[in-house]
Amino acid sequence: MKFLTALSVLFPVAVGLMLMGLRPQDGKLRNRIAIFSAVATSLMILCVVFVSLRFGADAVTVVLLRFSDSLRLELRPDGVSAVFGCIISLLWPITVVYAFSYMSHEHSLNRFYGFFLISYGTVAGIVLSGNFLTLYFFYELMTLSTLPLVMHEMNGKARSAGAKYILYSMVGATLIFIVLVFFIHYGSTLDFVPGGILDPQAIAGHESTLRFVFVLGFFGFGVKAGIFPLNDWLPSASVAPTPVTALLHAVAVVKSGAFGIMRLIYFGFGASLLRGSAAQAVVLCAAALTIVYGSVMALRTGHLKRRLAYSTIANLSYILVGFAVMSPGGFTGGMLHMIYHAVIKISLFFCAGSILHHSHLEYIDDMEGLGRKMPVTCGTFAFMSFALCGIPPLGGFISKWTIGTSAAATGSWAGIVGASALIVSAILSMLYMMTVLVRFYLPLKEAAPLPEHCHEADRCMTVPLVFLCVLCLVLSCCSSGLIRWLMALTVGM
Repeated sequence: MKFLTALSVLFPVAVGLMLMGLRPQDGKLRNRIAIFSAVATSLMILCVVFVSLRFGADAVTVVLLRFSDSLRLELRPDGVSAVFGCIISLLWPITVVYAFSYMSHEHSLNRFYGFFLISYGTVAGIVLSGNFLTLYFFYELMTLSTLPLVMHEMNGKARSAGAKYILYSMVGATLIFIVLVFFIHYGSTLDFVPGGILDPQAIAGHESTLRFVFVLGFFGFGVKAGIFPLNDWLPSASVAPTPVTALLHAVAVVKSGAFGIMRLIYFGFGASLLRGSAAQAVVLCAAALTIVYGSVMALRTGHLKRRLAYSTIANLSYILVGFAVMSPGGFTGGMLHMIYHAVIKISLFFCAGSILHHSHLEYIDDMEGLGRKMPVTCGTFAFMSFALCGIPPLGGFISKWTIGTSAAATGSWAGIVGASALIVSAILSMLYMMTVLVRFYLPLKEAAPLPEHCHEADRCMTVPLVFLCVLCLVLSCCSSGLIRWLMALTVGM
């Protein structure tokens, strides 16, 4: 079983490198390799996290590389690994299927699918990491493996977006490295420990310094999570092909940033050190500001994919508000929104990609009456828009309610600011999502006709959309079970 843990990370990386090296000319062979590898990796990750939950982490722990007794690259999944692992295991193969149709007429597909699989392996490394050194290692590998996907078109816009992505990521990496150095000096271990790893005797008299370092680490991981003002890379990355932006903005990169912040708070510094401090107030206010900023920018943006990108910025900070509340309810709400937002947002990006691919329309004002031409795509967009806006009883409402009530329950002014930002964003999200639906289903009489070639997407695109709608509905109905599971993970935090 330990071999399977290592294989979950190394297998997709090896196949991705092989795919680029062998360069098969047969598109069907390439597609079969890609989907087989993605499904096999997902099954391995699910098997590893299930065994970890059932029989304990020792049954699946593996050391990839040992520098010393305290410095080692170790894969050791725990309960929160299972949450993130289930997200990527379900959504990555679906994205590969969607990409078969979307990328069918694109260039350099061997390179595209190769890096797609390598990225899967690096994200799996983040999910299964057992300590902060391993998390940092795979976190940086993820940046390098996703960069070619962002720059896939290799035109001026793609190169500019790639340069911005790597520059912001380097800033974040530097801040995280500073945290790692302080953990080595003040921590009793680098392994993830619920409640924190800092040595009480070593940190005595240095609490203020460590809280400042925590803020640096928050913004370091916050680069990937789209925290203001380090979020400009995220809308720019929407120039990438839709399967890439769907994963970047819904599953892989942005959720890894939020996942890193969760590890930082609950398994690194410890909520008890940070709760009630100025550091907590700073990160709560930063997340609240990002929520409002992202929502306002989404409302102002007429380009559909960029509107969804700004919406992602806002919704990621919902998760960060939950984590920054530093309570069991806040943790539960943050993890719950990670799950629901991943399913909702990847569906919305799939819809935007289908519209672009089959109608060549990018701007919302040009989509008058599109609901008649693309009923499945637009219907999915409408359903997921309701979920994103938080219409009861869909999942978006449940997670936002949990986060908002936990923030308000702190009684602090920073918690009230966070809860207020959620309310403001809920109103703005109704405006920026419902205006799209009005264009789809209530077109103006004088609107320009849609292009004649506009038609519904094929099955490789519509089947994933229908599946995701069903998945969102099932997860919404199972919210009470999810909350109980997530609350159980807070023991010791």
